[in-house]
Amino acid sequence: MSRQLTVYVIDDDIEVRRFMSSHLSAIGAEAWPFASGAEFLEIVDHLMPACILLDMEMPHIPGLDVLAELVRRGVDWPVIGLSARDELAVAVEAMKLGAIDFLKKPVSEASLNSALAPAWIVLEKSVQTNEARRAAQERVGKLTPREVDIALALLRGQANKTVAHQLGISVRTVEMHRAHIMAKLGVKSLAEAAVLATQAGLKIGGGAKPNPATSAPSSAERAAMLHAIPSQPMLPLDRQLVRSAV
Repeated sequence: MSRQLTVYVIDDDIEVRRFMSSHLSAIGAEAWPFASGAEFLEIVDHLMPACILLDMEMPHIPGLDVLAELVRRGVDWPVIGLSARDELAVAVEAMKLGAIDFLKKPVSEASLNSALAPAWIVLEKSVQTNEARRAAQERVGKLTPREVDIALALLRGQANKTVAHQLGISVRTVEMHRAHIMAKLGVKSLAEAAVLATQAGLKIGGGAKPNPATSAPSSAERAAMLHAIPSQPMLPLDRQLVRSAV
């Protein structure tokens, strides 16, 4: 990974935070310590993607609740759970919520290194996937409402003539819009357009095959495509804004 290695250390035990920060610094990573799940969740929407070390036994907001909230917000960064107790049920639940590993405290440097090695890989793949999704959403977002209707119909396998009949326009007009759609999406075929739409997070033509004579894009499909333009990415907070809990 070429990007700065960053780890969010979320633990109410100051000694654990100090140990993690010291060890992470020694291996060339930067620790951002948080003394509670609430402190982390308060600013997570403004943070850059990173690995997370998460204590499962914090008061007020336990680690499992923090994990569940990250899932709700769509934050898919790699999480390594920490616990001082051997509780299989907690470990299993954490894994179900997306944790990639679970370490028993006190954590040794060797076990931490072993857990972080695959976490960096997971993080890089997650970042690449999200960047590809944003790029696809930006291209899809260039389409006009009329082009959205035509694109959805074409991606569902309808012929130009059928689309023209449904929308009350000429076949020539459909062909013109189709050319504009391909140009805006930067693709050369409907197959490539379908891949791009999938990357953007759209579900095209799921379920049974539609009847070409009667099936038009649903309002849900149209709304999804019309709102495919991503929100502006939030800039990482300045490191001075993150309250050091060490």
